[in-house]
Amino acid sequence: MFVKYLKDCREFTAGDDSTLRELLHPDKMDAKIRYSLAHAKITVGRKTRPHRLQTSEVYYILSGQGLMHIDNKSFEVGPQCAVYIPPNAVQFIENTGSSELEFLCIVDPAWRQADEEILDG
Repeated sequence: MFVKYLKDCREFTAGDDSTLRELLHPDKMDAKIRYSLAHAKITVGRKTRPHRLQTSEVYYILSGQGLMHIDNKSFEVGPQCAVYIPPNAVQFIENTGSSELEFLCIVDPAWRQADEEILDG
């Protein structure tokens, strides 16, 4: 069994400008998982940089309101909303609400820097 609390995870700014805390990653724990799990925050009025992953990703919105952009489509997201992002899709999310936008990011297979491309714009 493995238990990790968000408060015990180091906070850092990711390449897409989101604030992340990595909860689970197979390279950093003694467990046989193939995915990674992170907690992300976007402050009011901010958005992540457009980027794409070679792997699939799921966002699960915990709190706040946002606008999710995947390739040429955009849609509103809020609490209890899950978003599937297919491999190689250009993606970014913006906080359109009046409080922090918080969500979980599940990447499968696990996130690797070499699998991510940050785009201009």
